[in-house]
Amino acid sequence: MIERYSREKMRKIWDLQSKFNYYLKVEIAAVQAYEQLGKFPADTADKIKKAAKFDLNRIAEIEKETRHDIIAFLQNVNENIGADLAKYMHAGMTSSDVIDTAFALQIQDSAAFIKDALNENIATLRALAKAHKDTVCVGRSHGMHAQPMTFGVKLCSWIDILERQSENFLLAAEQIRVGQISGPIGTYSQIPPEVETITCENLGLKPARISTQIIARDYHAYFMQSLALIATVLEQFATDIRLLHQSEILEVQEGFGTGQKGSSAMPHKKNPVLSENLCGLARVVRANCQATLENVVLWHERDISHSSAERIIFPDSLMLVDFMLDRFNQMMQNLVVNKENMLKNANDENVLSQKILLNLIEQGKTYDEAYSTVQKAAFGGKLKEIAPSGLDVQDFLQNINTIYARFM
Repeated sequence: MIERYSREKMRKIWDLQSKFNYYLKVEIAAVQAYEQLGKFPADTADKIKKAAKFDLNRIAEIEKETRHDIIAFLQNVNENIGADLAKYMHAGMTSSDVIDTAFALQIQDSAAFIKDALNENIATLRALAKAHKDTVCVGRSHGMHAQPMTFGVKLCSWIDILERQSENFLLAAEQIRVGQISGPIGTYSQIPPEVETITCENLGLKPARISTQIIARDYHAYFMQSLALIATVLEQFATDIRLLHQSEILEVQEGFGTGQKGSSAMPHKKNPVLSENLCGLARVVRANCQATLENVVLWHERDISHSSAERIIFPDSLMLVDFMLDRFNQMMQNLVVNKENMLKNANDENVLSQKILLNLIEQGKTYDEAYSTVQKAAFGGKLKEIAPSGLDVQDFLQNINTIYARFM
């Protein structure tokens, strides 16, 4: 992902140096497992850990010949630890043991950032909802004025959605927290199953219930779907802000910084660029999700058709969702709420139509008679002429506290 749409702490997890560090961590953890089982001499893992190092340029040089990045990585590490220790590296393992287990660690560490960002966003929305509990605005149906509500209630809906997606994400992140050290075809043909159990435990992962030389890719598809849902609900919120930001409505505006420019041609403009940016990035995350679904379908026990796609879509999607959550959080913290315009729109006489309809029915009219009367008055701009005396928007807000009690 380009730097413009990513944060440094997330980028570092997925850069090349970091990837090989995760690989080395898995390899050393496997040596530790053999050691704990008494199959390798004591202190073997510590000796390897102290001596092990790698150089990206050297790995690239070796890979030109081997056409295999794991072999190139191992060869470079072995050059530095020496033959006496090299014989303990990668014992009974296959490349996917390293790749998939390291991948799980990268995803786990990335998920921690997203979990924090979700909590920060929920806290921001909660604070904003409290601040606008009594800020009257109009609710819209089909984009048209419907009935009065409060801006705080709108935000409660967003809180509900984001809390649900947070729960979904945590479930997916926990489910994908699995590793494997099971050898070719996953049958432990040259490696004791206990090595997998101990290695995963030492790495803070769960051993896969079964692996077929790779960890099944439905894990990854489910995780990516959770990312796509987070991106999509952020787009939902951003779309609402964009609509409310329109000149004809102007109920909310994105914060506009000192020195910020809205248009190269029209100096008057304060465009909702952050919201638009979020909507565009959500499309990328959803498109990446499609690739993970296709990655589930592999030949027999494994192939590597998933690998090339995952090298792109996982770093990019995790960086994007992390970036989107940070951008949305800052945007909401700086949101300008135009209470006067909200109240003005909520005072549209047409929002009284259902209340008047029910009032006429109470007076003895049939539903059809009452509906026709109200519709004719509304279309003629004379609805207030048949409205009950004293009717205003507050009559629609009597049960707002019931909603708030569920969130505050």
